[in-house]
Amino acid sequence: MDLRILEIASHTDNNKILENFTHKSKHKNPLCGDEMEISLVVKDDIVKDMGYQCKSCVYCQASVSLLSRKIKDKNVEEIKSFALSSENLFTDVKTILEKHWKDFKEIFDKKNIARKDCLLLPLRTVLKALKT
Repeated sequence: MDLRILEIASHTDNNKILENFTHKSKHKNPLCGDEMEISLVVKDDIVKDMGYQCKSCVYCQASVSLLSRKIKDKNVEEIKSFALSSENLFTDVKTILEKHWKDFKEIFDKKNIARKDCLLLPLRTVLKALKT
């Protein structure tokens, strides 16, 4: 296992319950059983805060930890755009990311293709939350 995954997953500042959320979603990976619940505070189409809780593998935890730090103060449409294009990072498709999202390239990579669904679960959960 990549030690960088463990290091990213260890940042758990946003592993919390938000009482004043405006958007919330729960999602489960049917393949491995990872579970993710994300709550967001969105004001004027900007994500102001994010809290998450998960019962998941370390890959999923790393992804949600990174997402929770990168999502704050970002426009909802920008987040949706990144989330939808993130699957391409596991392929040979040329994907241009804004500088803000480049840290994801480190873990969303072909070397982690076997954990693709685990790594994408937080993004899929956020997309689901933003649809409500």
